[in-house]
Amino acid sequence: MNSIAWLFLIAALLPFVAAAASKAGGKAYDNNDPRPWLARQQGWRARANAAQANLFEGLPFFYAAALFALYGEAEQGWLFSLMLAWIVLRLIYLGIYIAGYGALRTAVWALAFAVNVALLLAGA
Repeated sequence: MNSIAWLFLIAALLPFVAAAASKAGGKAYDNNDPRPWLARQQGWRARANAAQANLFEGLPFFYAAALFALYGEAEQGWLFSLMLAWIVLRLIYLGIYIAGYGALRTAVWALAFAVNVALLLAGA
């Protein structure tokens, strides 16, 4: 599997990292009915669950931009760098979100969005 394919896979797994964080060690967690349990969570668990949703929401644009760049025959090294930067920024975003730093979280989200736009334009 080439490095670009690995980055696609890692990006797809990011929301599951947040999901695992939101449920890890939770008391009375019911895997048969997880959504009501998650809806009752507060603090860092609630933020991890919200981060999970945001990470899922960000995937379509990331995949579309990366596929467009591949279709446009963007330079592979540049494409890899942008994809990796997006993944690293989204991991930082996850940590900041769980920690509860709203303004910093928004800044990192905006930076990741800008990287995604650069990824899209790399294929133009």
